[in-house]
Amino acid sequence: MLNLFFPKVCEACHGILKDNEVLICISCRHQLPVTNFHFENSDRVKKILYGRVQLECATALLYFSKKSIVQELLHNLKYRNHEDISTFFGEWLGAELKEVKAYKAIDVVVPVPLFKTKLRKRGYNQVAEFGKAIAKALGIDYNDTVLIKIKPTKTKVFAGRTGRYNDNAVFGLSNTTVLSGKHILLVDDIITTGSTVEACANELLKINNIKLSLATMAIVD
Repeated sequence: MLNLFFPKVCEACHGILKDNEVLICISCRHQLPVTNFHFENSDRVKKILYGRVQLECATALLYFSKKSIVQELLHNLKYRNHEDISTFFGEWLGAELKEVKAYKAIDVVVPVPLFKTKLRKRGYNQVAEFGKAIAKALGIDYNDTVLIKIKPTKTKVFAGRTGRYNDNAVFGLSNTTVLSGKHILLVDDIITTGSTVEACANELLKINNIKLSLATMAIVD
């Protein structure tokens, strides 16, 4: 009865989903621009952060561009309370990373945090379920208590590097021992200039003897 009066629709094109489709219709899923960075051992993501952050592994699931299906999906995730998109992407990428040898050395998944007021307003961190699903697929821990955001920021996807973060005092650590000696996989929704990752990495690298890798839902094409 619910499906009759409130049919489930595709998160990308808003067409009615068939019984065998979940969140995204088959047509839209086939149009999603996958990167395959982790399968091809691509250094595309690492190059964004070259000379700023040393990463062991780095990947993104999809390419992002304006007025695209990916933009619609991320907009639904961040601003329309469609948190299940985060889980969907996490399960998808997690299943793929599980097959890549380099990612089997990771110990723990850490999400890029939100400032407390934004978290309270939105009700969830849009990358939390993404990170949890990846951690589950890899059979490792998920930790969202060590890396914290201590100052609010207003950011834009296509802003320049200096326009996103003017200083690195945006993030902090609540504990410097819990992740000591671990290989950390930092997860975020999208990477553009790498400013967010750099700011987070500057804090995480204060922890003794860690290694750092990165996985995002999308990368600006």
